[in-house]
Amino acid sequence: MSTANIVSKEALLEHWLGHRNLTRRVIEAFPEKELFSFTIGGMRPFSDLVKELLSIAVPGLQGIVSNTTEGYNHDLKLETKAELLAQWDADTPKISELYNQISEERFQENFNLFGQYEFPVIHNILYFIDNEIHHRGQGYVYLRSLGIQPPFFWER
Repeated sequence: MSTANIVSKEALLEHWLGHRNLTRRVIEAFPEKELFSFTIGGMRPFSDLVKELLSIAVPGLQGIVSNTTEGYNHDLKLETKAELLAQWDADTPKISELYNQISEERFQENFNLFGQYEFPVIHNILYFIDNEIHHRGQGYVYLRSLGIQPPFFWER
């Protein structure tokens, strides 16, 4: 029995990078103070959600590429919007570079992400994307609550 790819490896990366572009625009839309302080219903400020995303994508891909299971580290010292955006911009090409080092054959191999999440590599990559979309949705709620029109979600 043969298997067919529904989405190519290249198309998946393009999809992810489109989401990163949109998330960057959401970060930009926040006023500096609210980015680090505004919360609703006990959720974390959007800056903390962005730090989580930064703590997962590149380190997770580095672990997959090097086949190492370093623990998750969310302790990023990024204290301004400019620092968050600079790190976001620095990490985006690293995502492409690391992602392109993963062979399609490895996508089906189990990998213990951060020493905690034992799933096929493709599931870990989809988790990176899904988690970003989830947290960006929280950012949309925050922006709307602040009276700010978020970027259109389809303009990736």
